[in-house]
Amino acid sequence: MQRKNGEPASNVAQAAWVSYEWANQPYFSLITIFLFAPYFSSVFVGDAVHGQTVWGYVQAAAGIIIAVVSPFLGAMADAAGRRKPWIVAFMLMCFAGCIGMWWAVPGSPVMPIVLALITASVGMEFAIIFANAMLPTIASERRIGLLSGIGIGAGQLAGIVALLIVLVYLQLPGVVQASFIPDAPVFGLSKEAYETDRIVGPISGLWFVVFMLPLLFFVPDQVSRGLSRMAAAKAGVVRLGHTITKAWHFRNVALYLLSRMAFYDGMNAIFVFGGILAASTFHWGAMEMAIYGVWATLFAAIGAFAGGWTDQRFGSKSTLIVSLALALVSFVLLISFDRDRIFFIIPVEIVSDAKAFSSLPEQLFLGTIAFFALMAGPTIASSRTMLARIAPVEMMTEFFGLYSLAGKATTFVAPLLIGIVTAATGNQRIGLSIVVPLIVIGIVMLFFVKEERATAID
Repeated sequence: MQRKNGEPASNVAQAAWVSYEWANQPYFSLITIFLFAPYFSSVFVGDAVHGQTVWGYVQAAAGIIIAVVSPFLGAMADAAGRRKPWIVAFMLMCFAGCIGMWWAVPGSPVMPIVLALITASVGMEFAIIFANAMLPTIASERRIGLLSGIGIGAGQLAGIVALLIVLVYLQLPGVVQASFIPDAPVFGLSKEAYETDRIVGPISGLWFVVFMLPLLFFVPDQVSRGLSRMAAAKAGVVRLGHTITKAWHFRNVALYLLSRMAFYDGMNAIFVFGGILAASTFHWGAMEMAIYGVWATLFAAIGAFAGGWTDQRFGSKSTLIVSLALALVSFVLLISFDRDRIFFIIPVEIVSDAKAFSSLPEQLFLGTIAFFALMAGPTIASSRTMLARIAPVEMMTEFFGLYSLAGKATTFVAPLLIGIVTAATGNQRIGLSIVVPLIVIGIVMLFFVKEERATAID
C-alpha cells in the first residue's frame, strides 16, 4: 500500500497508525516508569539508591547505542524507501528483550537482565523512529498535529488498560475481595517468587507485537527504491554526511533538535526516575505503583488529547513552550514532598500503620504528578509534530533519526549524571535535580525556532 500524489492516506490507515501508539506505550508504563523499574531498583538490585544508580547506567548504555546508530538508520531507510521491514526487525528485537526480563529473580546475576533491558530499549526506540517517520506521509499538513495528539492520547489509554490488567489479575488477587477479581493471580503466578512483577516484561513485549499488526497491514509504506542492503547503507551514509555538511541550510531544524535534546532529556529523566522516587519515598509496593500509574497515565492521556487540539489551534511551538514551563514548575513542587515533610521544610507526622495514599505528602504528591502528567501529554505530542511541520518531507526518516538522536544524545548523559550524583550524595532528589537546567535551556532555545518547513537539498 502506498500513498499517491501527496494525498493523505485513508482514515483506516490513519487509525492503524494510531494503533502503533497503543502498541508501544505499555512498554513504557509497565517497564520503564511504574512497575519494572521500581521492582528492579528496590527488589532485584535490593537497594533503592544503588538501584537508581544501576538503572541510570542501563538507560545511559541504551541511549549511547541509540544516539550513535539512529541517524544512520534513518538515512539508510530514506535511501531504500521502505520502512516496514525495519519496524518488524526492531519490533522482534524489543520482544526478545522483554521476554528476558522474566529471569530477573532476586539474587540472580544482574548483567543478563541489564542486557535484556538494553536490547528491549534499543529495539523499541528504533521501531519508533520508523513509525514516527510515517506520520507526515499519511496525514495532511493541517491534520498531523491533531493525529499526533490522538496517537499519544491513545497510547496513554493503552497504558491505563495495561496497568489495570496487571492490577486486577496479578496484584489485587488475595488482597481485595470483589466479583471481578480472581482469588489468586492468573496462570498460577506466585507473588512470593515475584512472578507477578517479572511477568510485566513478557506482557509488554507480546502487547507490542500484537498491536503493531494494524500498522504493518494497513498503513501505506514508501515505495522501495530497489537498492540492496549494502547499497542502501552506502547511500544512507553519503546522504547523512551531505546533510551534516549542509547543516546551515537546516539551521532552523537543527536549532529545534538542539532544543529538544535539552528539554526531552529532562522530561524523560522525570518519567524514568519518578516512579523509583515515589516507590522508595512512600514505600509503595507493586499494587500501589500500579494504582499510581493508572492515575498519572490518565492525566497524561487527557493532556495529550487536549494538546492535539491546542497544537492544531495555536501551533506546536506555543503548545510546547507553555506545557514545558508548567511541567517544570510542577516537578520542582514534586520533589518537595517526602514521607515526613512537605514543601521541603514543613514537617508532617508519620503514622506507621496508615494506609497507602492516606498521608498528606502522598496526596500532594499524587495531585502534583497529575498536573505534571497533564502537561507531559502535549509536550510529547507537540515535540513530534513540530519536527513533522519543519523538516523536509523527502528526508523525513533521516530527520526522525536525528530527532531520536536529539532525544538520546544527552538522554544517556542525564541518567549517567543522576546515577553518579545519587551515588555520591545518597539522595535521590539531589540526583534528579539536574533536570531543571536542561528543561530551562530547552525552553529558551525554543523561542528562537521558526515554525516553517525547510526545503530539501539536492
